[in-house]
Amino acid sequence: MYPIVKKCRLHETVTHMEILAPAVAKKAMPGQFVILRIDEDGERIPLTIAGHDQEAGTVSIIFQKVGATTRRLDALEEGDALLDLVGPLGKPSDLEGKEGKKIAVVGGGLGIAIAYPQAKALHERGADVDVIVGFRSSSLSILTEELKSACTHLYVMTDDGSNGHKGLVTDALQERLAAGVHYDEVIAIGPLPMMRGVCDMTRTYDIPTVVSMNPIMIDGTGMCGGCRLTVAGETRFACVDGPDFDGHLVDFDEAIIRSRMYRREEAQSMERHENCSLLKQGGPGHA
Repeated sequence: MYPIVKKCRLHETVTHMEILAPAVAKKAMPGQFVILRIDEDGERIPLTIAGHDQEAGTVSIIFQKVGATTRRLDALEEGDALLDLVGPLGKPSDLEGKEGKKIAVVGGGLGIAIAYPQAKALHERGADVDVIVGFRSSSLSILTEELKSACTHLYVMTDDGSNGHKGLVTDALQERLAAGVHYDEVIAIGPLPMMRGVCDMTRTYDIPTVVSMNPIMIDGTGMCGGCRLTVAGETRFACVDGPDFDGHLVDFDEAIIRSRMYRREEAQSMERHENCSLLKQGGPGHA
C-alpha cells in the first residue's frame, strides 16, 4: 500500500498529491512517470512524477479530473492509500550538457505539471531557461510561483486574456523568435495539437525540439503496445522509448487519431461512475 501523505486542490479540477513511495522517490528523475492503481477493481493509469523528496520518501503527482479513475483518485484523502504504484518508468529527460544553453520550456494544460520539474532541473544546472505556459483563464493557473523560481523569464498566456496576456503559447513563442531570441532547444509539453504547433514553428527556425508523449498506457513495459507511436517512420513505445522524443520526427496526425480511439468507452466509464455515485448518495435509482 502507498499512503497519501498530502493532498491539496490547485483549483476545482486539478489536484496535487504526495504519496509515500520511498523506493520510487530514491530513483525518480525529471521526465519519468509512475503507473498507479487505486484498488483491485481500478484501472492502471500513468501519471508523470511532478516532484520527489528522497529524504521524505515521497513522490508528487498532479492530475486533472477528466475520467472515472481520476475522479475516484480525487475522492481519496490524506491517510488513504493506493493499492499499487509502480515506477519510476520511462527514460529520464536528457539534461546533460545543457549548462549555459538558452532553452524554452513550453507547457500547456496539465503539461505544465510536467514542464515544472524539467525547467527546475535545467535552471539548477545553469541553463538560461524561458518558461512559456498557457491556461484557459487565470483562475485555472497552477504552479506559477514555483515556475517563477525555476526559470529566468516566465511568460503566462490565457485564452480569455484574464491576466492581460491573451493568446496561445505559440503566440508568445513566435513573438520571442521574431524578436531575434535564439534558443538552443525548445521543450514542449502539453496537448498534442499544442506540441504539434510548437514543432511546426521551431522547424522553420531549425531549433531542436523535444516533446513529451503521453498516450494511453497499460503495463508500462512495452508489452501491451497501447502507447505505440510512429517516430521517423518507425514504431516506438512511449513507456520504454520515451516519453521524450524529437518532436520534428513524431507523426502527430497518427498520435491524435489514436488518442481519440477510446472516447466511447471513456464516456461509458464516466456514466457508470456517476450512476454509482448517485446510488451511494441516495439519488435517483436508489432503492
